[in-house]
Amino acid sequence: MTITRIDQGPRMSQAVIHGDTVYLAGQVGNPGDSVTEQTKTVLASIESLLARAGSSKNHLLAATIWLADMADFAEMNAVWDAWIAGVPAPTRATGEAKLAAAGYKVEIIITAAKA
Repeated sequence: MTITRIDQGPRMSQAVIHGDTVYLAGQVGNPGDSVTEQTKTVLASIESLLARAGSSKNHLLAATIWLADMADFAEMNAVWDAWIAGVPAPTRATGEAKLAAAGYKVEIIITAAKA
């Protein structure tokens, strides 16, 4: 079975397609932006990568969301809920973690089916 990699670098790929499944690397926003703005940026990146991989948010299977601070849960959810409205919701888990850089507040990892 073929494996296709999108935006492959020496450390990681932004997306990997195996069969009919698309795996996205964790997407982050601009360090220092608000939780709302970072979440919007992340979701836009996800949509773009999914489109390049032959999928869309209509085909989400799973989402893992990491927040630098769980106090930002409601703010992130306000953006997520608007974004996911009208499409089948994936499974989802949200947790708190120290992210790769101090300014990152939200990281989202997606698995989706190809369209």
